[in-house]
Amino acid sequence: MAERGFRKPGKALTARFVETIATPGKYFDGQGLILLVRANGARQWVQRITIRGKRCELGLGSPPAVSLATARKLALENRGKAMMGGDPLQERREARSGLTFDAAVDHYLASKLDGFRNEKHKAQWRSTLDTYARPVMGAKLVRDIRVQDVLRVVEPIWSDKTETASRVRGRIESVLSWATVAGHRAGDNPARWKGNLAELVAKPGKAARGDNQPAVSLPDAARWWRDLQAREGIATLALQFLTLTAARSGEVRGATWSEVTMPDNEAAGGLWVIPAARMKMSREHRVPLSAEAVAILRAVPRIGDTPFVFPAVRGGQLSDMALSAVMRRIHAADVAAGRQGYLDPQSKRAAVPHGLRSTFRQWTAERGYPRDMSELALAHLVGSEVERAYQRSDMLERRRAMMAAWAAFLAGREGGENVVLLEAVR
Repeated sequence: MAERGFRKPGKALTARFVETIATPGKYFDGQGLILLVRANGARQWVQRITIRGKRCELGLGSPPAVSLATARKLALENRGKAMMGGDPLQERREARSGLTFDAAVDHYLASKLDGFRNEKHKAQWRSTLDTYARPVMGAKLVRDIRVQDVLRVVEPIWSDKTETASRVRGRIESVLSWATVAGHRAGDNPARWKGNLAELVAKPGKAARGDNQPAVSLPDAARWWRDLQAREGIATLALQFLTLTAARSGEVRGATWSEVTMPDNEAAGGLWVIPAARMKMSREHRVPLSAEAVAILRAVPRIGDTPFVFPAVRGGQLSDMALSAVMRRIHAADVAAGRQGYLDPQSKRAAVPHGLRSTFRQWTAERGYPRDMSELALAHLVGSEVERAYQRSDMLERRRAMMAAWAAFLAGREGGENVVLLEAVR
């Protein structure tokens, strides 16, 4: 028997019916979806649903803001969650009460930016969080952020960008401190230094004075390159491109299609021109692209209208951590296979992306390439200020041949001969 006051049309609701109905009552559609029309003419979508054995009602918004099609979609999703043991009602409560790190940053800066001394400081404060913290834990609720989340942000840059990493840590601490006082989280601040992160990473001063970044040894380079090529993903392609060009991580992650000139045919060489604004030395840098580097660019999928060659999933710039994570996984897989992994021959630490520049530099030295040409490839300043004033050439075409030879070495075919990779006998 129909429920008292419950009016059920002979068939499912239509968009026209929802738009024109004015008679107060409850109108059934399906999946427990009801259009509730009140005496004052207000309309609301309600879904009757059983969640973990308990009958509940969920509000789904009101027409016309929520159309019939949207209400049906929401009702179907809620029912699917409930059938799988989920609780869509609790999810909504948590969504209302939870605050993401992204939102916390915005709230904190809205209240604090006016107190900063100058516009440059304001921009730097937001930029460091946007670049390093938000890609890693921006969508995470502040109440769920733990020490390991903060480590995932700062560890990849702690050794080679120690000052930046220290500032990022302090800024995360400030945001989470605000979130605690505002009632969005409880307990210790996971970004706190003393008695917390200080026990897990080197002191900033000590890290800044540390050794060069761990590099892949030359005897391991071809095997490492083979392992890298066996993996997939945008970060993997970016790391391959970084290796072939001997560029810095930030230069590759910030590369845009407008900076790249692709060759018209296979015989011609490509060119990547990095503007001065993106270079450490504030000088434009021309990078000759080997055939292998061009092949990577042709393999990269174009995602939406993002200008970046190697974009993150959400369309922005890849984080440092993305490339570092690829290297960590390659090292871990090699160790799991019973080998020693990819360790720097001197420090015995696992190789990192920036260390690949050292691998390249060692290769050029052992192969007898001129020092100046090698340093130009790494975008280092060469000679004194007076010497640079007279040295106008960047040896582009000579460097093109050198980078082609470097690609051949990585592929195990240096000197035009294929090299058979033999596993070490244990």
